[in-house]
Amino acid sequence: MKIRHSIYIASLAGLAFGFASCGASGDHPGYEYAPQMYNSVAYEPLTQIINENEGSWLSSREDGKGEFFNSNINNPYRMNMREPVPNTVPRTKDGYLPYRLKAFELEAAAEIENPIELSDKVLAEGLVLYGQYCSTCHGAGGEGDGRAGEVIGGVANLKGGAYINLPEGHIFHVIMKGKGRMGAHGSQIQQERIWKIVHYVKQEIQKQ
Repeated sequence: MKIRHSIYIASLAGLAFGFASCGASGDHPGYEYAPQMYNSVAYEPLTQIINENEGSWLSSREDGKGEFFNSNINNPYRMNMREPVPNTVPRTKDGYLPYRLKAFELEAAAEIENPIELSDKVLAEGLVLYGQYCSTCHGAGGEGDGRAGEVIGGVANLKGGAYINLPEGHIFHVIMKGKGRMGAHGSQIQQERIWKIVHYVKQEIQKQ
């Protein structure tokens, strides 16, 4: 009877300790069950912990190293960030090379041809993208009468004057790099999407 009573008390004490340890206060973050499930052994690109025993008191790693050890021993100098192959150029996730023309290089930009093949699907996507990024200022019909455009003033009427004859590369460049009141959108819109907007402007907005 005493043994059963002792087991009961021990169980209650363990349960109480379990609930208490889940709490966190001040500088104490509380205890975690299977901490490796919460704190992955992630490789930091620019900083490394090279002490293989760092965090060994916490670790349950299969390789036997400390929980905080995060250096890649297979790379030179235990670097976690691999250096790119010499003379290679990174591409965007859409497969495009970085756009390297400066904002003032409009003449060079005008010679660039639209790499996206024109199709009904592309125009439909261009319509959606134009509505998301352009219509606020330029208006649904491209006449510079969007709500934000009315407040800003001086927004280009894409149907008027010299805008009709602008090369597609010029329009792409202005969206990417900005010009005058037009802000640069290259950091917000992927190149492929900008070219689709260009198709929509040339084929739908400016044909009306």
